[in-house]
Amino acid sequence: MKVLVVEDNPGLLTNVTTFLAQEGVVCEGVSTFEEGMEKVYAYEYDLLLLDIMLPDGNGLDLLREVRQKQSKLGVLVISAKDSVEDKINGLDLGADDYLAKPFHLSELNARLKAIYRRKHLAGNHVLAFDLITVDTDTREAKVNEQLLDLTKKEYDLLLYLLANQGRVLTKQTIAEHLWGDYMDTQDSFDFVYQHIKNLRKKITQAGGPDYITTLYGTGYKFTKPS
Repeated sequence: MKVLVVEDNPGLLTNVTTFLAQEGVVCEGVSTFEEGMEKVYAYEYDLLLLDIMLPDGNGLDLLREVRQKQSKLGVLVISAKDSVEDKINGLDLGADDYLAKPFHLSELNARLKAIYRRKHLAGNHVLAFDLITVDTDTREAKVNEQLLDLTKKEYDLLLYLLANQGRVLTKQTIAEHLWGDYMDTQDSFDFVYQHIKNLRKKITQAGGPDYITTLYGTGYKFTKPS
């Protein structure tokens, strides 16, 4: 799961991004409207955690722009203004949830996970695809009911591929999603190939078919073999 946090309070921004990173989330943080716009237009995220009150703009205006570009992006609006009007405006513009400050980080994490399930996993914490099942609560993946011994990155890669079935994913897109936006400065993405290779091997050794199609010079596609 990859999250962009747009929050102008430095202390809160650090606390949130640090906590989410400890929970295994790839997290990027910015503090202004302009930086948020640049990130949303340059990279892909699963979720956006968006403060309304920003020093150079209104978070709801950013939400409006986001919805025109990424309909699948989950959005959780946060604000110190716990007003009914703000909640209604945010939800009307396409926010998936609203959380008033101050909040507990554990509640924030639970709400983000719930949005992710609704937006990317059809509301289920157990994702099934052919012979594969993935439980996002326990972070366990199985093929033919056989538990796969996956590293954290292999699990995240499998979940990302499952959430993007049939879509061509470049090595750079995969790298940015699993390691962070700074990956766009890398000269080589050969390490992505190694993770793909390891995941493919573990799935096939458990009795599953090869779901990962390599499109040379382009990337990878996760589909059910015909």
